[in-house]
Amino acid sequence: MSEAVIHFHPAGRLVALVGNPNCGKTALFNLLTGSRQKVANYAGVTVERKEGRMTLPTGKSLRVLDLPGTYSLNPRSPDEKVTCGVLQGVAIGEKRPDIVVCVVDATNLRRSLRLVLSVLRLGLPCVIALNMADLAATRGMQVDAQVLARELGVPVVGTIAVDSHGADSLARLLAEPDLIERAQAAMDASTRVRLPANAADDANFIRDLLTRMGLDDASPHLASDRIDRVVLHPVWGLMILAVTLFLIFQAVFSWAEAPMNLIKDAAAATGAWFTATLPDGFLRSFIVDGLIAGLGSVLVFLPQILILFFFILLLEESGYLPRAAFLLDRMMGTVGLSGRSFIPLLSSFACAIPGIMATRTIANARDRLVTIMIAPMMTCSARLPIYALLIGAFIPQRTVGPGIELRGLVLFILYVAGIAGSMGVAWVLKRFTHAGRQVRPLMMELPSYHMPRVRNIALGLWQRAQIFLKRVGGVILVLTIVLWVLASFPLPPAGATGSPIEYSIAGMLGHALAVVFAPIGFNWQISVALVPGMAAREVAVSALGTVYSLAATGSDTAGALSPLIAQQWGLPTALSLLAWYVFAPQCLSTLAAVKRETGGLKWPLVMAGYLFALAYLASFITYNVALALGA
Repeated sequence: MSEAVIHFHPAGRLVALVGNPNCGKTALFNLLTGSRQKVANYAGVTVERKEGRMTLPTGKSLRVLDLPGTYSLNPRSPDEKVTCGVLQGVAIGEKRPDIVVCVVDATNLRRSLRLVLSVLRLGLPCVIALNMADLAATRGMQVDAQVLARELGVPVVGTIAVDSHGADSLARLLAEPDLIERAQAAMDASTRVRLPANAADDANFIRDLLTRMGLDDASPHLASDRIDRVVLHPVWGLMILAVTLFLIFQAVFSWAEAPMNLIKDAAAATGAWFTATLPDGFLRSFIVDGLIAGLGSVLVFLPQILILFFFILLLEESGYLPRAAFLLDRMMGTVGLSGRSFIPLLSSFACAIPGIMATRTIANARDRLVTIMIAPMMTCSARLPIYALLIGAFIPQRTVGPGIELRGLVLFILYVAGIAGSMGVAWVLKRFTHAGRQVRPLMMELPSYHMPRVRNIALGLWQRAQIFLKRVGGVILVLTIVLWVLASFPLPPAGATGSPIEYSIAGMLGHALAVVFAPIGFNWQISVALVPGMAAREVAVSALGTVYSLAATGSDTAGALSPLIAQQWGLPTALSLLAWYVFAPQCLSTLAAVKRETGGLKWPLVMAGYLFALAYLASFITYNVALALGA
């Protein structure tokens, strides 16, 4: 006996946006829906579902669905399967769209029209949004929207998503009450006869269409080709990539020094004002030793994070990052991965969570799993405050060559260590994961080079600053308060000697954990900081600031954290802690994301286990080698 399943869908016409990756589809979606968006997952899969509401000139609203980018309706990746399922009306819990907006890249009609023809064969009412027509014009390609509409038998609207051009025209078209009927009627018998009946005939049809439109001999982007002869060279290209990354890490330290000093001075002045204003007691300790010492220790690294992301956004906006994936494809092939894993791994330098989510575009199941498992080893922005603290405290500020700053060089080495470690782990994992052992050749689009838009970079930096400040005002603030309470209570017994924090809950926990971490050179203060650091890596800096501020006694007034640890730790301990943070997961949110993407607890537990073991081993070797060398 079978049961019928009935799905209830929200009222209103459903418009689906579909297009190739990098065609401007999501930019158009953001333009049409603004902030009226809901992000969830499609039923039964981990592919992100983005739906928004668009207000029409008539006052009515439409539901707009941003389908994952795809090159065809022959899906390989989970993202592409979702797009095909929704368009074909077989996706679980999804309504088939009332109308489809095919977003077409005017600079690459030959590729974009393949997807358009596949959608038209489904019989869905269709509208074409001709995007990037301005960019096509600069390359000598004048795309006539009216001719394209006549040839395909569907309405065509010119849009420039990044400049809001054409969005109003598209909105007015979607507002027409008889649009669906007209779009359906436009696909009359004569038009259907003209269109190819199957995908095998698409190439000939598109070639003939472009010839009739005078676009068959459009000149390629010669400037991009000339640049690629150097940038994609197997030797010079890798050298350019290495030098670029090296210079970025140099700038992270040299450019950030002045704004970091301003933040340090502001935090010190604020703490001094509260110390002079408030009477001695728990309130003053909470504000000065808890909030200011804890949060100030983290906020000081905001300039370095923004400088790092400034360069990442610059490379992304210019079109260089996909080239880096191609350059690294051969190296990643030696460990059983393809260059397609590069983009998720690159995203993990911001945060492992979006990097793990970005693996959904990897068709090969084994490649996807291995990429997920090594993503946390990329040096995310949460590690940067810890690296900057330790490098600033223990590495002298001096040059070791023409324009080469020692601190920037050490930071570069830490990033390289994370990458090298991840490649080693990938090589081992491919021996134990059996699905899809073959390495598939990398095929991906290389966009043309273009000047980065100042607005996009500024917006990206603002969003990154917001994310960082929200973490400071959210999880870091909460954990700082919790740690201050644990480090302040219970009060020391009468006649006790030493710092009051050693008699607190945090102090007792730290001394207990120090037994485990003593072989790798960690004292009880570091052991305490590792516990709240499980929620977010940068919390460890805040925790150290709070612990050392509360540990100050008598004339040993708590000052800046960096000189304090420089006095109380040895270089072997600092190097050991750096090695620990290269590998240790120290982030529960990342493990939760892995559970969500892999559908169980097995792989998050495997990840936590191997990363902690690797971190402990690396720290143990680093600490003992440093001691043996007399560091």
